[in-house]
Amino acid sequence: MAKEVILLKLGEVVLKGLNRRTFEDALLKSLRRRLKSAGEFTVNSLQSTVYVRPENDDADMDLAEERCARVFGVVSLTRAGEAEKELSAICQRAGEYLQDALEAAQTFKVECKRSDKRFPLKSPELAMEVGASLLEQYPHLTVDVHQPDVTVWVEIREACAYVHADAKPGAGGIPGGTGGRAAVLISGGLDSPVAAWMMAKRGVELVAIHFASPPYTSEQAHDKVVRLLRRVSEYAGRIKLITVELTHLQEQIRDCCREDLGTVILRRFMLKAAQRVAEAEDCKALITGESLGQVASQTLQAIACTDAAATMPVFRPLIGADKVEIVELSRKIGTYDISIEPFEDCCTIFTPKHPRTRPMLKFVEEAEAAIDGEALLQEALEKRTTQWVQP
Repeated sequence: MAKEVILLKLGEVVLKGLNRRTFEDALLKSLRRRLKSAGEFTVNSLQSTVYVRPENDDADMDLAEERCARVFGVVSLTRAGEAEKELSAICQRAGEYLQDALEAAQTFKVECKRSDKRFPLKSPELAMEVGASLLEQYPHLTVDVHQPDVTVWVEIREACAYVHADAKPGAGGIPGGTGGRAAVLISGGLDSPVAAWMMAKRGVELVAIHFASPPYTSEQAHDKVVRLLRRVSEYAGRIKLITVELTHLQEQIRDCCREDLGTVILRRFMLKAAQRVAEAEDCKALITGESLGQVASQTLQAIACTDAAATMPVFRPLIGADKVEIVELSRKIGTYDISIEPFEDCCTIFTPKHPRTRPMLKFVEEAEAAIDGEALLQEALEKRTTQWVQP
């Protein structure tokens, strides 16, 4: 019997009815893939709990716990000590396994769950017995059922008993790939990596599209995007990154189109290019990091003009978020420090001095007709490059 396991509790997955098995299989597949670099583990599911067991002493439990905490579909997790389903063994194991926490605490309580109803003691009786044993083992402790320093959990399950402290929060959401496949327009800023993470949390498999404009944008700027996606991939799994160079197109917009409409025109061509890439990659939607009113190209009128260039659905998970909320999320997922690095992206070059905030589609279309947009798009798409990004 393994001495220690990781118990993962499922969230929305348990509400999926007849489709639950599909979601569970996707979750287990994702967990097994993420755990490979941490050692050899067996991963199986029973009664809304996933059991992650090390196969040998070489398995890195700390790394495994870290990886499991970032898999979408897991609502909470805890490392637990296994014990035989016998009262004295459970009491001894609880005292040993939680020794550090109990020695540092002043108060505690015991909570029990008895999934195996064949176990002779009911949950309240078992809690009393384990509590009494822990008071003998740690005389400095007192019981506090309202605000204890440590809560000792005992779970009686089919194979054995488990003892552990409070669970830690997991990533939540639903397993990757169960929400379809979509393409995210990724820049080096704060917003788009957070938008990518939010859609991945809803089970969406991501394809990332990055627009570069060398020599106006640098290799460092591209590397920044790769590092941002690597952080997102810690939750979302590996991500296909497709880079499209828009230098010639942007120069033509700057030289031939109305300056005040330049940003909206560029956004429209980005959506057109992204849709063609998305269709080639079997994606069913586009994702952007736009937040309503944040900049001139993100007013209702500008977004309407932009969306008119695409026939594919465009998801904007941050549309109602303010900058403080976006920054908070970027810190949570580990992208903030990378996003604020001062490398330019193609959205920040050739920026109009006075962009129009309420553009009308008729005038935007008239303005962009000054360039051969189709030829410029085709030129850019033919030279696109592809790479895989993973944790």
